[in-house]
Amino acid sequence: MLTSLAFIFLVGLSMAAICQRIKLPRIIGMLITGIVLGPYVLDLLDPSILSISADLRQMALIIILLKAGLSLNLEDLKKVGRPAIMMSFVPASFEILAFFLFAPCILDIDRISAAVMGSVLAAVSPAVVVPRMVSLMEEKYGTKKSIPHMIMAGASCDDIFVIVLFTTFTGMAQGGSANFMDFLNIPVSIVLGIILGAVTGYFLSWFFETTYALKNYVRNSMKVIIVLGVSFLLMAIETWLEGIVSVSGLLAVVSMACVIKLKSTEFVSKRLSEKFGKLWLAAEVLLFVLVGAAVDIRYTMDAGLAAVLMIFVALFFRSIGVLICMLKTPLRRKEQLFCVIAYLPKATVQAAIGSVPLAMGLSCGQIVLSVAVLAILITAPLGAIGMDLTYQTLLEKEDVLSLG
Repeated sequence: MLTSLAFIFLVGLSMAAICQRIKLPRIIGMLITGIVLGPYVLDLLDPSILSISADLRQMALIIILLKAGLSLNLEDLKKVGRPAIMMSFVPASFEILAFFLFAPCILDIDRISAAVMGSVLAAVSPAVVVPRMVSLMEEKYGTKKSIPHMIMAGASCDDIFVIVLFTTFTGMAQGGSANFMDFLNIPVSIVLGIILGAVTGYFLSWFFETTYALKNYVRNSMKVIIVLGVSFLLMAIETWLEGIVSVSGLLAVVSMACVIKLKSTEFVSKRLSEKFGKLWLAAEVLLFVLVGAAVDIRYTMDAGLAAVLMIFVALFFRSIGVLICMLKTPLRRKEQLFCVIAYLPKATVQAAIGSVPLAMGLSCGQIVLSVAVLAILITAPLGAIGMDLTYQTLLEKEDVLSLG
């Protein structure tokens, strides 16, 4: 395992640096590293690390979500309100509709299989989007109209909506039927996740303040470890309650970080955010290399040009969904275009659930996995490059004036 970790960090960072040098996003180098080192090309990664790959990817995602929550300004989020809520389900719904309408013709599959495929492909990747939105907030691009906040909030909820639909459609494909309670789980999961995180964040803030008042100082590094441990527990609670009540662990993590920021002094929350930023340097490499390792490049050959056409048709529908969310907002055309670009990348959810229909023995399993792999290879670089190349042109930089 140690040799595998050495390959992941050293080769991953080297490839990321090469990509950065030739003006490509670092993520592309990391994804390529994962694909090449993974079991489907050179097979240099130890099976023991691949067996816990999903858990390691989740840990990395938790770190960037904590940094995101600690960077998020709730007042800014209130300003966007309706569009952020719409972004969490409208674009994904439009993309699933595109698969439902066109995949039977283009890919020669039945309607239920098309719905399953759509639910696998419709999720935006928070692992690609959230780090960039955090960076935009730090650089003050688009913050005057809270554009990064809106995209980040929408992307966090989007995954929950899509995964619940995926569970429903795979149940139908196995011969079951759609249950109203499955759809009710979507808002329940979101609301309970936010409440659980807010209560936990309030308790942690109270604990840190109390220890400080009693002169039992908790170092910021120790706070990071405590917050990380509690975050892992929040994710575990989602698993424990599965089948009883639906709770979003990822939203609970973001909500907890937001409340800690709200209740702490600005200096403390800024220091915590910086420390999670340093942790992210290692977590980022681990996340994207392991996402790449989960990509079976062989399946792209099976999918062919028809799958590429279907992916772009679905992205077109998704873009229409994003533009509908922007109606009656103060965003200008170029700012709306940036939102469309930011909602293109797919990676983590597709790598996590792309192979599930095949493992379940569904007839559409092979083609779903093939299209999911292609979608990662096409949209992750497309969205990442698109955001990196356009944000300075499409978004306004907020002037921060010191008043004194």
